Amino acid sequence: MEKTFLGHSHACPFCAAGAKEIDYKDVRLTSKYISERGKMIPARMSGVCTKHQRSLAKAIKRQRFLALLPFISEN
Repeated sequence: MEKTFLGHSHACPFCAAGAKEIDYKDVRLTSKYISERGKMIPARMSGVCTKHQRSLAKAIKRQRFLALLPFISEN
């Protein structure tokens, strides 16, 4: 019996919305892509394309540096 690949393709939420760039000032948007421990969710789990994953990571790092987001969660 031959196995076939039946993977489903994720549509990038930023490409689908037609977003040109991800702004670091929008904390509500980027907080969806951070785990409860404070780590960034990888692209393979979130479904974000490579181009937007890079800009998302850059925005999250800027937010942490400017104290808009904490580096670690407080537990």
